Amino acid sequence: MTYTFFVMTTDAIDREILALLREDGRASTAKLGRRLGLSRTTVHSRIERLLARQVITGFTVRMGPDQERGQIQAQVMITLVPKLQARAEAALRRLPEVRKLYAVSGQHDSIAIVVTDTVGEMDRLLDLIGSLDGIDRTVSSIVLSTRIDR
Repeated sequence: MTYTFFVMTTDAIDREILALLREDGRASTAKLGRRLGLSRTTVHSRIERLLARQVITGFTVRMGPDQERGQIQAQVMITLVPKLQARAEAALRRLPEVRKLYAVSGQHDSIAIVVTDTVGEMDRLLDLIGSLDGIDRTVSSIVLSTRIDR
C-alpha cells in the first residue's frame, strides 16, 4: 500500500501576505498589493490558494485593548479522563468563555484559555469547568499582563 502526503509550502510572498493579514485581517487586496508591489489580482489569487489548501483556515476578530482591559483571562490546565475526552471537549466547546483549547504534552492533557468580565464570573467558570464530565482535575493561572501579542 502506498500513501501520498502533500505538504503545502509557502514562498516568501505568501509569508509576507500572511504577516500582513495577521496585522490587519480586513486589509483589502489592493492595499496588500500596494504594500507588496503586486497587483490586486495576484494577491487575491494567492489568498484564495492559501484558503483552498487550508494554510489560512479562517478569519477572526481581535478585541482592542480598551475592550479587554477590564476582563479577566486565565489559563486552565486540564487533566482528562481518557475515555471521556470527547465529551469533555464538547462541553468546553459550548462555553463561550473558552476562547482556545490546546491539546498538550506533559503533565496535563489540555490547556484552555478562558475570559470573563469579573473575578466572580471567573470563579464560577473555573468551578463549572472542574465539574464537567470527563475532566479529572484542573490547575488555573490568572493572566496578569500580556508582554508579547503577535
